[in-house]
Amino acid sequence: MRRSDSGFVTAEAALVIPALVLFAGLLVWALMAAAAQIRCVDAARAGARAAARSEPAGAAVAAAEAAAPPGARVELSRTGDLWRVRVSAPAPGPAALSVRLTALAVALAEDTVGPPP
Repeated sequence: MRRSDSGFVTAEAALVIPALVLFAGLLVWALMAAAAQIRCVDAARAGARAAARSEPAGAAVAAAEAAAPPGARVELSRTGDLWRVRVSAPAPGPAALSVRLTALAVALAEDTVGPPP
């Protein structure tokens, strides 16, 4: 090894290690955001199922809020024969990476299914 090469490995490591730590942190954040998105989808489905079973609106919203991630907002509406539940929540993690996660579920109201009276 030549004398002029001494110290290059240390300099390269000093540059690469922080970049790898940042990359690993972003991967962890992406995993947490994906898990929160899945919880939003599950919460919207739970709320839509409860509303479709003709449960009171408060019970449907409570079912969605129980399955939603912390800080989620649940919106319930009915258009014709369809119940729509929208769940939106902030992604977990630092505020600098503020991403809003949203899921929408639609269910047919059970009181509209079946032969006419």
